[in-house]
Amino acid sequence: MYAVIETGGKQYKVQEGDVLRVEKLGLEPGEKVVFDKVLAMSTEEGMKVGHPYVDGASVFAEVTANGKEKKVVIFKYKAKKDYRKKQGHRQNYTEVEIKSLGGNGEQADEEAPKKVSASMKKDELIAAAKEQGVDVDEKATKAEIIEAIEAAEK
Repeated sequence: MYAVIETGGKQYKVQEGDVLRVEKLGLEPGEKVVFDKVLAMSTEEGMKVGHPYVDGASVFAEVTANGKEKKVVIFKYKAKKDYRKKQGHRQNYTEVEIKSLGGNGEQADEEAPKKVSASMKKDELIAAAKEQGVDVDEKATKAEIIEAIEAAEK
């Protein structure tokens, strides 16, 4: 069994037990994460392909580490013009271990609910607030929406 998930603007083919590095999620090691954007899922019954996502399918994972990738050096040079420019960049990542692949919310009861974070899009935050029954203004900033959701959880 395997699944193709989308996170951080990239797509990953995952199986149970896989450890992969994804764009920074803003979660601490040991926390659980649920990837709901499943593009395709292969099971014993066959292949399910979503349009764009498979309904009810989820991938459950646990954060193992946070860190930075190796440095990428950007060197710009123009011949005969005495132009040299050196710049570096280290991309942040979150390392996750895939615990299980679930279809139709099979493990939704066992796993923790999806955490809200600043890395989520504003539309996703508004949808999460509505799921939890929190009234938020559509014109509110991401920070205000996150504060409202966290205040309702307490």
